[in-house]
Amino acid sequence: MKKMLKILLTLILVLVIVVLAYVGYVFFSYQRLPDHMALKVTNNSETALTKNTDYRLMSYNIGYAAYPADYSFFMDGGKYSRAYDQETVEKNMTGILETTKELDPDFALFQEVDQKGDRSMKVDEVTGLTTGLPTYSHVYAQNYDSAYLFYPLTQPIGKAKSGLVTLSKATISESTRYKLPIDTDFNKFFDLDRGFSASLIPVKDSRKLTLINTHMSAFTKNREVRQAQLAKLFDFMKQEYENGRYVIVGGDFNHDMLGNSPEVFGTQTEPFNWTHPFPTSDLPAHFRVANEGLAEAKIPSVRRNNEAYQKGQSFVSIVDGFLVSDNVKVEKVAVHETDFANSDHQPIVLTFKLG
Repeated sequence: MKKMLKILLTLILVLVIVVLAYVGYVFFSYQRLPDHMALKVTNNSETALTKNTDYRLMSYNIGYAAYPADYSFFMDGGKYSRAYDQETVEKNMTGILETTKELDPDFALFQEVDQKGDRSMKVDEVTGLTTGLPTYSHVYAQNYDSAYLFYPLTQPIGKAKSGLVTLSKATISESTRYKLPIDTDFNKFFDLDRGFSASLIPVKDSRKLTLINTHMSAFTKNREVRQAQLAKLFDFMKQEYENGRYVIVGGDFNHDMLGNSPEVFGTQTEPFNWTHPFPTSDLPAHFRVANEGLAEAKIPSVRRNNEAYQKGQSFVSIVDGFLVSDNVKVEKVAVHETDFANSDHQPIVLTFKLG
């Protein structure tokens, strides 16, 4: 009995040491990128924009190319934490590139693009987008570079280095990453780092377009964090407008961009953390949500990942979209229907003029 007890205590001690070592690894490897961080821009065009010309801007959260239509995600009540396999990721990346080429936007904003991640089978999706669409100028802004997360235990999500990619058929004169407020307790290890990128694009009248790419927190239950993220973004938008610039923000806001998506799509009214109505009343003066026609079209930009997608039955909403300053004329806004073939989001396209 004494020998068995000694073995048991030894095993418990080893387990405690392993757990403490892992917790220390997670804590000490965690870091946030600095605020106001200059980004490397690769320009493949010398074109400047002109006023009163139609331009098309696409925003597409590609879900690190791990989400075909039959996929479900563990943090949304589903099964999986990683892509099925590398072949699935590469197939989804091919579909994402084909969709982008079909839509042929002048600008494209991508979110959840992995540089290297266990969840995306280590496929370099940043290189996949920039080499697959070689005529665009491009810039990459890292969101986070996480430690290896042993969660869930049955299939750990692992490490992930991921961020935002901005593409432009025009010259990008400079681009900067700004960090967003996040949880400061243990939840920060799951929501990780957050930021938005702001790219300046010259316009021939000597002004510039500030094109912002953002991806707000989805699973935080802390309302103050969501409010603080929007407040920082709104302050920046206001500052850019007061500097005489055209301003467009695109991305995944993880808020209901219609304000009444449950009514539009006939889904449950109790919101998830990522479907609270977007606070339009808090927008700074001279800005609005560009959402005309979206309610009438009834094409969602996101699905819930608790189960495989079933058209007409799955929970859907519109959380992707655009904020525009009043010197930008909106011609059209539309979600492009893909039946969620390559991501849990569908691309949304804004047609606009600078005027």
